[in-house]
Amino acid sequence: MAEFRRAYGAAPWHLLLLVGCFAVTGWIALRLAGEPTAGRMLLWFLGAVVAHDLVLFPAYAAVDRLLGRAGPAPRNHVRVPALGSALLFLVYLPGILGLGDGTYTAATGLAPRPLLGRWLAVTAVLFAASALLYALRRTRHRRPAPPP
Repeated sequence: MAEFRRAYGAAPWHLLLLVGCFAVTGWIALRLAGEPTAGRMLLWFLGAVVAHDLVLFPAYAAVDRLLGRAGPAPRNHVRVPALGSALLFLVYLPGILGLGDGTYTAATGLAPRPLLGRWLAVTAVLFAASALLYALRRTRHRRPAPPP
């Protein structure tokens, strides 16, 4: 086992998990091979990878570095609601930006709802809850002043 670990560089379960991930990826690629929009999906995926690696990652790494200067405690109280808000934004991007209203109506028979206001409200609630939790933690762990 130690020899395998030395040769491979990780535990055997890591290799098994990696082979499983490649198997699932291959299965998905085979399923999409017959799709007429497979080229568009591949282009969108590659664009997302490039946008993340060249734009988003440097931006949020810089913001995280600035937050790190304020100390470790407030950093996570900004990270968590920002991550939740960003994930909601990515999932509901067309609805938030008002794109694809015709497609939504054709698929569901319903008029699209205004998602921008709702996303902003959820984001505000996430940050407010995090700020409240941070304030509670700061007051709870405040040390009493030493006696004179």
